Amino acid sequence: MEVKEYKDLPGVRTCELKIFPDERGFFMESLRLDWKEFFQDDQIVQVNTSFTYPGIIRAWHRHLRGQVDYFYVVNGALKICAYDDRIESPSTKGKLIEIVASSQKPQLVRIPGLYWHGIKNIHPEPTTLIYFVNVLYNYAKPDEERRSWNDSAIIDPRNGQPFDWNKCPNK
Repeated sequence: MEVKEYKDLPGVRTCELKIFPDERGFFMESLRLDWKEFFQDDQIVQVNTSFTYPGIIRAWHRHLRGQVDYFYVVNGALKICAYDDRIESPSTKGKLIEIVASSQKPQLVRIPGLYWHGIKNIHPEPTTLIYFVNVLYNYAKPDEERRSWNDSAIIDPRNGQPFDWNKCPNK
């Protein structure tokens, strides 16, 4: 397994998942606890499923009590973004990462909860996301802080303008 670490926001990682096709279809390992290079010391304790209609943006939120999210797109395609605005983090403050994850190129995406993060369905049909977390959801005291999806305080470091979910990342 090849793990890609994003230097702009330490802890954000991706790994492509290997597909084993045959005449019946395919088999793929989606998650293995012995993938230590990817998971390191995290332990998965909850699995969630999210179904998102085309063009819908689910952003921004973060988790300040240690939650890490692992995203796996089952069908469709998502733009997954992470942003750091922490003052105490001068080396990463203002850094933003965009990752396109799809069922056509299976991968796991690791987002440490301390970064603001969110998703946008960039597929013409609904997208299904399964996400794994290392901390159980606490109904009485959720570990979730939210901002509006179009918060103008989240700045795109490429152009110094508020981040635009609808802008193509390659232009």
